[in-house]
Amino acid sequence: MKTSIQEGIILIPDFSGFTEFVFNTKLYTGEYIVRQLLSTLIDVNDQYFEISEIEGDAILFYRYDENPSYQSISTMLWKMRSAFNRKIEELSKSLSTKIDLALKFIVHYGSFSQYNIGNFRKLYGKTIVEAHQLLKNGVAEQPSYALFSNSFLESSKNKESDFNQDPLRLPEVGVIHYFENVN
Repeated sequence: MKTSIQEGIILIPDFSGFTEFVFNTKLYTGEYIVRQLLSTLIDVNDQYFEISEIEGDAILFYRYDENPSYQSISTMLWKMRSAFNRKIEELSKSLSTKIDLALKFIVHYGSFSQYNIGNFRKLYGKTIVEAHQLLKNGVAEQPSYALFSNSFLESSKNKESDFNQDPLRLPEVGVIHYFENVN
């Protein structure tokens, strides 16, 4: 069996505050809210990325791309975050409840393969593990941010930022751009 290894982008949008949300929200209400929020992210993606997995509060998106564009990905993240925030406002109002969730993104780049098990497509490789490790970075100063790994930044073109302030540079990891000003 021959394995096809390709270069590509890994994008993981993940909810900040999810564990507390699950513990403090009624089962049916929480499920409904999470389903609506995940669907919103998938709809905004508009099939630019493929979906490998949806796990709880995170989506593992990927796109094979030898020349990723920082500008395209940055624009996509802003659209996803705006749609997510609008959906939270809408759901909060219609359900008369406070939804204390924020959205963070991991953007990584590298080689990975794909294999099938039944109807499922699974991604495999060091790049996938690294992207998941970046979710647990422990350095973000607020819950709503985008972390662009060094491997993504090095492989992408047009590195101009759509974010409002200077990024937090982590030499061993990449950069974190916040969607709001850090207090």
